[in-house]
Amino acid sequence: MSNAQQAVTKAVIPAAGLGTRFLPATKATPKEMLPVVDKPAIQYVVEEAVAAGLSDVLMITGRNKRPLEDHFDRNYELESALVAKGDDDRLKKVQESSDLATMHYVRQGDPRGLGHAVLCAAPHVGDQPFAVLLGDDLIDPRDPLLAKMVEVQHRTGGSVIALMEVEPAQIHLYGCAAVEATEDEDVVHITGLVEKPEPSEAPSNYAIIGRYVLNPAVFDVLRETEPGRGGEIQLTDALQQLAADETVGGPVHGVVFKGRRYDTGDRGDYLKAIVRLASEREDLGPEFRAWLRGYVTEELHEGAGE
Repeated sequence: MSNAQQAVTKAVIPAAGLGTRFLPATKATPKEMLPVVDKPAIQYVVEEAVAAGLSDVLMITGRNKRPLEDHFDRNYELESALVAKGDDDRLKKVQESSDLATMHYVRQGDPRGLGHAVLCAAPHVGDQPFAVLLGDDLIDPRDPLLAKMVEVQHRTGGSVIALMEVEPAQIHLYGCAAVEATEDEDVVHITGLVEKPEPSEAPSNYAIIGRYVLNPAVFDVLRETEPGRGGEIQLTDALQQLAADETVGGPVHGVVFKGRRYDTGDRGDYLKAIVRLASEREDLGPEFRAWLRGYVTEELHEGAGE
């Protein structure tokens, strides 16, 4: 069976970062475990993978990441206490995380960049296409980006990258893609990639966001990729090589995402994500929105009086 025909069943989630932007909260707590309303950010990412049909999840971790493993494991003492109380609702919530998927873990060791983290997954993934989901990007479940990417990869082979249009002045914050249109309005053919270009040198305003469905040929390329920006092995550099020579691992396509995305790697955007998601919850939204309207009105009134 060719790579284009193989089903994508494995997801890789790099989670070895130190989370320094959230210190001191992340001094003893992994940033992936910071709550977004009432679930840790990482659970949203695993749920997204499962919703796209990926039942096997490998987390690339590092030191002090044991809470990640504990969260997706059974907690029999807590479950027994909830059973004794007859608290079925909370029991269900506790069990959801341990029943989501088949979870695996491997330590990255040296923090040598995203490309190196992906390469750590090679023994587990083997010779089949796989998805990579970055934990700082939360994609709203009502906008199924990953499922679309898996479908495109199954149809075209090669690799598929998630793209998002950004203001040209912001493109230096992202990896950037040079693209050609295809018959599918939301799918582009990628001819080149560059990491965090200056706006004047950017080939487009299509920014790479944290979702990939990759051909396993990327592993051989990563093994030969020299460290780039910051002394790290950049996944973008490896994907650039695949885009430049499609005989290595097939074409590279991009799915242009126009849905709802929450960046939990930035403190301000993290707070916005909590507010937006809480506002839209059936159980929390009505009361929270009423409070929020009052708070904003009061702040505007006080601001106008200054």
